[in-house]
Amino acid sequence: KIHSHPLRNDASTSLTPEDLLKFLKEAAGVEPTILAFSPKDEAPLAGKVPSSRPPGDKSETKPQIPPKSKDDAATSSSSKSNQNKKQTKKGETQLALKWAKSENFAMWYSDVIVLSEMISYYDISGCYILRPWSYKIWELIQDWFNVQIKKLGVENSYFPMFVSKDRLEKEKDHVEGFAPEVAWVTHSGDGELAAPIAVRPTSETIMYPAFADWIRSHRDLPLKLNQWSNVVRWEFKDPTPFLRTREFLWQGGHTAHAS
Repeated sequence: KIHSHPLRNDASTSLTPEDLLKFLKEAAGVEPTILAFSPKDEAPLAGKVPSSRPPGDKSETKPQIPPKSKDDAATSSSSKSNQNKKQTKKGETQLALKWAKSENFAMWYSDVIVLSEMISYYDISGCYILRPWSYKIWELIQDWFNVQIKKLGVENSYFPMFVSKDRLEKEKDHVEGFAPEVAWVTHSGDGELAAPIAVRPTSETIMYPAFADWIRSHRDLPLKLNQWSNVVRWEFKDPTPFLRTREFLWQGGHTAHAS
């Protein structure tokens, strides 16, 4: 069976290969390519090193000098087990997983999403590059979802990603839970802004003042809008790609009705 972790990293979903093929063909409209892996005794296929690996894996690290005595080796083997994972033997392609799921789940997860070319790490913590494999998932969601909401009379729109401090403070009750996570723009070039501007932590404080301007009577209802955008929430210490990131892709539906 095939085990995956959809939308969470503390539970697994089990699928048979037949179920997975059926899903790819019928739901995703993808004809999968079946690859026959070489037996262990055959030479590995040539390939390039992935463009980035998760932090903590330094493939250029020099091999460590082994301990001089057996006693030293016994006492140091457990403490250096993780370090030895980082070493690269001559002739290795660096395309295989270096971490077992049972050994170090976090590093195994990072290795999987990097080696599968879904994610590349970025130099700002909590922000990641979505490579074509992973962004295709988002496109498939959009393609399916847009068809469904347009049947309900919902239209797509886009609102600015910045919100003024005054507007944000008018909705204190709504943004109270996001307050510690708001990212602020305070400078433009070399100069300081007259007032800080928040980067969108959610959409309500940006969209609803416009709703108030547009809706003048019951004849303007219902108003049904959807927005595909990104959101920034900054305050946390342990970002995880796909699960907990500082910037993430966002879909928000906002409607107003007479009743």
